Parts: sequence; C-alpha cells; structure tokens
Amino acid sequence: MTDGQVHYREQGKIAVITMDRPAKRNALSETMCAQLHAAWLRFRESETARVAVLTGAGGIFTAGADLNGPPGNFFDAIPDVGVRLDKPVIAAVGGAVIGGGVAMVAMCDLCVAADDTRFIYPEAKVGVTAGLIACIAARMPHKVAMEVMFLGGALEAARAYEVGFVNRVVPPGEQLQVALKIAAGMADAAPMVIATLKRLVRETLPRSPVERVHDARREIEPVMRSADMREGLAAFREKRKPDFEGR
Repeated sequence: MTDGQVHYREQGKIAVITMDRPAKRNALSETMCAQLHAAWLRFRESETARVAVLTGAGGIFTAGADLNGPPGNFFDAIPDVGVRLDKPVIAAVGGAVIGGGVAMVAMCDLCVAADDTRFIYPEAKVGVTAGLIACIAARMPHKVAMEVMFLGGALEAARAYEVGFVNRVVPPGEQLQVALKIAAGMADAAPMVIATLKRLVRETLPRSPVERVHDARREIEPVMRSADMREGLAAFREKRKPDFEGR
C-alpha cells in the first residue's frame, strides 16, 4: 500500500505495534494515523496486553507526519495524546527519527535505540510546526531540547542516552529484541502499580500547551457524540423539556 499500514499483534502480554512504510521512511499518512489510533485503543482495552512496543519496519522508526500530504489526524496517532494510556509504551527505534517522530518517542515511557539512530527536528528550517515537540523540554535538559528544536541538527543515539532521552543503545537490528526483553520484565510486574505510577508521573511532568488542548478535547468529545446532546438539541428545536439519560 502506498499509504502504508500499521500492524498490531499480541505476543503474550506484549502488544507489538509496527509502522510499515519503509519506502517513505515510515512517514505517517492519514491512513496510518487512523490505524495507529485504532491500535492504541485496542491496546488500552486489551485484557491480556500489559506493555506495548512501538517500532518501524525496515530498521527505521518514522519520519513523522508525511509533509507531502500532511495528515489532519496526526495527533490521534501519538500515545498519551490521541489516546490516554495507563499502560507503558516502549519505543524501539533506529535510523533517522524525524520531526513528529521525535515527539512520538518523547511520549513513550522508555526508548531502546540502535546506535545508528539520529533524532532530527528540522521544522524550523522547513517553516512549519504543530507545536507538540515542545514536550521534549520536559523530557531532556532544557538547553539540549532548544538546540534540537532551533538548529535542526542530529541528536545522536549516544548523546540522547547521555541526556536521558534513551534508556538503552544497542547494535542496529537489535532494538526490537531488547525492547521486547524489557517489556517482558515489565509485563510481569503488578499492573495496578504500573498504572498508578504512570498516572502519577503524568501529573508530575509539565504538559505542553498542545498536550493540554488535546486533554480538553478528550473530555469534550464524548459529550459532543452523546445521545444526551442529540436529545438536548432535539428538545430545543421542538420546544419541550429534554429527557437526558446520561449517555
């Protein structure tokens, strides 16, 4: 498929989510963003999967949003932005991680990087940004984050490890295997404790304005899709008292 696709599979207690469009450096199309959103929902609701590993086909992670056809639903594809998750997510990355791909890694809980990984945010050079990248200022030292965003150069895997953006650096091709090993240990931990700690960390970390906007959207959207809203509008048109059911 020229638009690419996203694969979801469960391996015991681990969900493996793979972005598959290597010919385009796994750049995210609108179709792939919708499939990622569905994958996060599936992971959240799964009764067996306790940890997710997010990776890309072809030894590449992702070039972020496809700038040749920018997806309007890009934020839906980001863990803990498009879908709130109380389960941990590990990124297994290699090659160039570009643009929104850097923000995607930032929103994961852990990261295993091949030593050929380069984190690049070139949007200041391109003249476009959706703003989510500001989240990296809460996840690496401030001045390193500013250099990444303002200069558009490459943050190499070793440097990313030094500043705490990456948990492990491994030989190319081993990132998924190592991420799965970490996930297996995490999957055997007490899920209620993991979920509680993740929620507490979420409340501890500063959230960027873009993250807060999407937090508000998550709260509002169920109301906007509700039967009560349809009933309220119908009652207004028909000049009668509404009969709300709380759904």
